[in-house]
Amino acid sequence: MVKILFLCTGNSCRSQMAEGWARALKSDVVEAYSAGIETHGLNPYAVKVMAEAGVNISAQKSKLVPDLPTQEFDYVITVCGNARESCPVFPGKTRVVHVSFDDPPRLAESWQTGEEKLACYRRVRDEIRTFIEKLPEILP
Repeated sequence: MVKILFLCTGNSCRSQMAEGWARALKSDVVEAYSAGIETHGLNPYAVKVMAEAGVNISAQKSKLVPDLPTQEFDYVITVCGNARESCPVFPGKTRVVHVSFDDPPRLAESWQTGEEKLACYRRVRDEIRTFIEKLPEILP
C-alpha cells in the first residue's frame, strides 16, 4: 500500500475530493489521507458534487497534519500553490509532489446561481478524478 497525503490550504475542498476519490477508486493500492495548512471546514459544494458522482465525503473532517493518525507517508501531494509553498517537512522517505488544481470556491465567486457555482466544482472534481485514476503509477 502506498500512503498518500493530499495537502491543501484549508482541507475543505480539493484535498477532500482527492482523498474521497482515492478511497473510492484506489483503496486496493492507496491508503489516502488529507489535511490542510489550516482548517476551513468541509465545503458543502464539494460534498454535493462528490455525492453526485457516487462518492460520500460527508463524514470526512477538515484537519491539520498533526491531527492525522500517522506522519509517515510515501507521498505528500500538494494540490494548491499555498500548500506547496507552506508544506511542512516530512520525515524519512516521504516525497513531496505538486499537482495544482484550480480552487473551486475562487472560480465560483463570479457566478450568481447555485448551478453555475456547482459547475466550477464539478469541473475540478472531474479533473481530480482523472488524476487519481492514474495513481500510483504516475508518481515519481
